[in-house]
Amino acid sequence: MEITLDETRHVAALAALELSDEEAEQLADDLSAILTYVDKLSELDTDMIDPTSHAVEMKPLWREDVVSNDESVEDALANAPRREDGFFVVPSIIE
Repeated sequence: MEITLDETRHVAALAALELSDEEAEQLADDLSAILTYVDKLSELDTDMIDPTSHAVEMKPLWREDVVSNDESVEDALANAPRREDGFFVVPSIIE
């Protein structure tokens, strides 16, 4: 599929891109090549292919959920900008 220079400039304007004449011509060529490739791919018979969300099988990488209380209150509050009686002090948002 051939993309014209006017179509390329229109797409560039929609994307708020400023292109020189040389860049616009190169982009038109690149877009034309991409669309030609996509057209070629659409000729493939994919009726027997199951749809997938990934090109390779993905397995969840779960870690063991282990409860630990290694962090002391003092360590947890060490970088708090404000704290009081072992708690974070935050601005009140409800009147």
